Amino acid sequence: MQNALFVGVSSQVALQRELDVIANNMANISTTGFKGRSSRFQEYLMPVASADSFSRPDRRLSYVIDQGTTLDLSQGPVEQTGNPLDVAVKGSAFIAVQAPGGERYTRNGALSVNGQGQLVTSDGYPVAGDGGPITINPQETGLAIGTDGTVSTNLGIRGRIKLVTFANPGQLVNEGGNLFSSTAPARAAGLDGRLESSALERSNVSPVLEMTRLMDVNRSYAMITSMISRMDELRGSAISKLANVA
Repeated sequence: MQNALFVGVSSQVALQRELDVIANNMANISTTGFKGRSSRFQEYLMPVASADSFSRPDRRLSYVIDQGTTLDLSQGPVEQTGNPLDVAVKGSAFIAVQAPGGERYTRNGALSVNGQGQLVTSDGYPVAGDGGPITINPQETGLAIGTDGTVSTNLGIRGRIKLVTFANPGQLVNEGGNLFSSTAPARAAGLDGRLESSALERSNVSPVLEMTRLMDVNRSYAMITSMISRMDELRGSAISKLANVA
């Protein structure tokens, strides 16, 4: 009876984690370049929770283990904006930016020029260029961004946005603010990543799918809660009957 409670609690902990992941996805449905995540779970067979000496040996207990989350890198819908500073990242590439903690990576292509003339993200992080930060003077006109990230004005090429990819994108760590970090070295994107000017990549989260997942999690959590409650009542009843016998 006690084992059933432990199994139920392990399931509830895993479902709570999945609920957090779904809530974060739902909160970022309108976030530019956001990539959703999904939970990964694994069965854990309790190695010592059996009594093989019985005529009918106990079955192994299966607990639920949270194995983290998987990053969904599928392409989000591309929306035309008409703003020459907006870029939609296509393929598996990320835009490199200079954050306080060092180089970080994002798919948020809503760019602008700050007061110092630097090309920055919507959160104010300078966009990394192949030769350093990209700076544009206020007097320059005709700003355009090519598919390979080349930034040019009426005065010529001003730099090229640093586009990178990773051998294992699943190891990217969310830093908040739609930024990622990686312990593995980044490599030049090459043909694995291109930019579409005057457009933005929207979130790849499907509201309908997330709502379906949310209902499934709530239903499963309620069923387990009901099971735990019944087991607790059964245990209380057993203790009461044993006390009366004594």
